[in-house]
Amino acid sequence: MKRWIFLLSLILAGLWAQSQGIKELSLEDVIVGGKNYRKFLPSYKNYKFLGNSDNVVLNQSDSLFLVTGKGKKSFLLNLEKVNKEFKRLDLNELNTLWNINWIDNNTFWIDNNEGIVVYNIESKSIEYILYYPKGAKHVHFNYKTSAIVYLKDFDLYISELNKQPQKIESGSKEGIVLGQSVHRSEFGITDGIFWSPSGNSVAFYRMDETMVTDYPLVNVNARVAKTENIKYPMAGMKSHEVTVGVYDLRTGKLVYMQTGEPREKYLTNISWSNDEQKILIAELNRGQDHMKMNIYDSKSGNLVRELFEEKSDTWVEPENPALFVPATSNLFIWQSERDGYNHLYLYDLNKGLIKQLTKGQWVVTKALGFDAKSKNLFFEATKDGGVLNRNLYKVALGNGKVSRITSGEGTHAISISKSGNKVIDMYSNLNTPRVIQLVDVNKRTSMKLHEAENPFQGYKVGEIVLDTIKSANGKTDLYSRMILPPNFDTTKKYPVVVYVYGGPHAQLVKNSWLGAARMWQLYMAQQGYIAFTMDNRGSPDRGCDFEKVIHRRLGEAEAADQMEGIKFLKSLPYVDENRIGVHGWSYGGFMTINLMEKYPDVFKVGVSGGPVTDWKYYEIMYGERYMDLPEENKEGYELTNLNKRTQNINGRLLVIHGAIDPTVVWQHSLYFVEQCIKNRKQIDYFVYPRHEHNVRGADRVHLMQKVINYFNDFL
Repeated sequence: MKRWIFLLSLILAGLWAQSQGIKELSLEDVIVGGKNYRKFLPSYKNYKFLGNSDNVVLNQSDSLFLVTGKGKKSFLLNLEKVNKEFKRLDLNELNTLWNINWIDNNTFWIDNNEGIVVYNIESKSIEYILYYPKGAKHVHFNYKTSAIVYLKDFDLYISELNKQPQKIESGSKEGIVLGQSVHRSEFGITDGIFWSPSGNSVAFYRMDETMVTDYPLVNVNARVAKTENIKYPMAGMKSHEVTVGVYDLRTGKLVYMQTGEPREKYLTNISWSNDEQKILIAELNRGQDHMKMNIYDSKSGNLVRELFEEKSDTWVEPENPALFVPATSNLFIWQSERDGYNHLYLYDLNKGLIKQLTKGQWVVTKALGFDAKSKNLFFEATKDGGVLNRNLYKVALGNGKVSRITSGEGTHAISISKSGNKVIDMYSNLNTPRVIQLVDVNKRTSMKLHEAENPFQGYKVGEIVLDTIKSANGKTDLYSRMILPPNFDTTKKYPVVVYVYGGPHAQLVKNSWLGAARMWQLYMAQQGYIAFTMDNRGSPDRGCDFEKVIHRRLGEAEAADQMEGIKFLKSLPYVDENRIGVHGWSYGGFMTINLMEKYPDVFKVGVSGGPVTDWKYYEIMYGERYMDLPEENKEGYELTNLNKRTQNINGRLLVIHGAIDPTVVWQHSLYFVEQCIKNRKQIDYFVYPRHEHNVRGADRVHLMQKVINYFNDFL
């Protein structure tokens, strides 16, 4: 067994102590929404590249500074000067310069909640304002054509400089949704408006939900409680239908892409060709095992041709749009898992596949863009250091040579200059809260811009240990994180709280600050618990064999792997194997109950938040990807149904749910409670009446106090 031990705060300073007077963390310190939470985040400086240059600007709340050689700063602009101009034009004044967006080296734009304001730092004046009406949402600005697209009520509008706003398309409260994320934000979809490269046209999603079942959420704050229906397509039921429209600013013409039948399919990852003549749509069948890359004529909406297809025995999940190479007319980059790992492929619109650019038993996690001559593509990947680390690389489009740019173990977040010559690299690891540096890509030199101090200096913080544990198949490495109590004594026995998620698209253990632990786990360790987390098979960025073992049997391989973590814990002389608890939310809430039902003699206490209890009650896009249709996988749905196994529960269980949860609807836990009653199983239950899938804001402190109290009372 391989083990890394990293000692935080006082150990790093050589002051690990048994001494009195070391400060303790409170829940207000460690919970998002807590009064002091931001105090314990590693300090951050907002560095950005200035326009199209390699120059770096430091955005402070009230001032901008240009970073010169050796990290020195020269004053550029302050908030007072900007607001003087805003006040002169009777505009809402800004509270901060933090969120400005650079257009070029002299101008930036900012949204002041009444319009898009374009400001020139050289003349210290506002160049123009694009107003939008009160209540407008999803405002998308294009500086190349000085135009905005926005949603007002249910309708989609466009407003161009010195022109009256024009309605592009009409929506409706009955379920015609425009310009927003579709397919319940699966497949990497986060937006619904897509400007063309020059800004002369704009594409948008149109989603028809009128045929989807209304699902009742209840507003209990009304004098007489009333329903507030949402559209919720459950697995096996009728789904919504999506089309893609294109509006031409010059002609005022609106056309829809003729995506044809069947209408129940997923139109994912919209992208424009460089010449704006083509729209690419990765179209996925409802079964999510067959994707077609289709090319449409953006002017007529006609299908030009199918460029390629991808199939799988499990699922195909396109999550990134085609990334066109700027200096070319037809070349683009496509990300695919077709060889078992997510990699980069170079395509030609006319010729099809040119070559596979990256290859190996590692994954590309993000494509970041090209250098000025479009000779190299920058990307983040797990190539060196495995899944715990993320580094920046570039690949030459000509010969496929891959070069590593960042150095040092850890997790790197990257911003690249327009030329590709400079990189702003923000990284952390277990021993490093945050470092921001400017990297010269060609010289491989770096200049430190900022280094955060340890925010826990002077506080009781336990030792963090990363381990490698074999999965239930006896072959695959899994990674775990254990936080030990401060003043840890190997001769004592400690209770354990396992924090679990276990599902797709979530990696909980990384080589980043705190090992990616949530700060409340530090608090739990301070209270005398061992806080343990492990990423099982099914979690991301490990390749298809690792991730897709869960297909049609959610919770089976995941639970078996989590038990290998429990076996490891029980092998430690300082773990009290009779006092093991488990907590998780959403998929982690499902896993919490799943583990307590499968292994009733192992877990003394569990707290399950927002749990899926029966996958047939979950939404189509996510549920059918992993479980297929209920009629296609009756055995799998039966096997993973937590409501069928409530009689197995032995430990103390608290279930928590948001009453207006639109993601894992309240029905899941209510039906589970009903089955517990029928089986004479006593569980505890708590509801947050006006909260959705996660309890957010100041109320989250209340939630975590509830969770911690339960472990304190019964573990």
